[in-house]
Amino acid sequence: MLTRQGRPSLADGIALGLIATGAVSVAIGAVVAVVTAAFEVFGAAPTVSMPVHDVELTVLDDVPGVSAATVDSALVTVPAMAGGARWMLLLETALPALATVALCAGVWWLGVSLIRSRPFRTSLGWMFGIAACLMIAGSLFGQLAGGIGRAIIVQDLTAANPGVEDVLWTLLVQFDLAPVGWAFALALVAGLFEIGRRLQRDTEGLV
Repeated sequence: MLTRQGRPSLADGIALGLIATGAVSVAIGAVVAVVTAAFEVFGAAPTVSMPVHDVELTVLDDVPGVSAATVDSALVTVPAMAGGARWMLLLETALPALATVALCAGVWWLGVSLIRSRPFRTSLGWMFGIAACLMIAGSLFGQLAGGIGRAIIVQDLTAANPGVEDVLWTLLVQFDLAPVGWAFALALVAGLFEIGRRLQRDTEGLV
C-alpha cells in the first residue's frame, strides 16, 4: 500500500528491498557460476557430461522388476580437450548467465523505482527489453555452443578411436524452449512499462 505522501508503506518498502537484494544475490550467483565453470573447463582434466546412445546399464540386469535399463549421458574426463571445445562449453554457461544478470538488474532497478514511487521509468522498459533479447540469445546460442563443443570433443576422440562415435553422439542439441517463452513475457512487460510511462507523462501534463 501507499502512504498519504505516495510512498510505499514500511512493510512494502521492506518487501521491495528484500526482492531487490535477492535479485542482486542471484546475479552474483550467476557470475560465480560462470567463474567456477571457467576454472573447471580450462582445468588440467575437465569433466564433461556427454550424451551417449545404445548403452545399456548392465548393473541393473539382476534387479527384480527391471526389464531393461539404458543411460543417455556419461561424465567423460578429457585432459587433452581442444581449446575451441573449452570455449564453446564455457559459452554454454556464460550466455544464459548473462541473461540472468540482465534480468536481475531490471528487477533490482524496478524494486528501487517502486520504493521511490517512480515505477514507469524509460530505463526499465529498455532493461527488460534487453533482458528478453539476451534470454532468447542466451538460451538458444548457449545450448548450440554446448552441442558444438561436445561435437568437437567427439571428433577429436574419433580421430584416434573410431569406435567412439558408436557410443557418443557426434552432434546432439536438445533445445529447451522454456526460456524463449519467458523472454516473450519479459518483452510484454517491457511494453507495459513503456505504455505506463507515456500515460504517466500525459497525466502529469494535464495536472
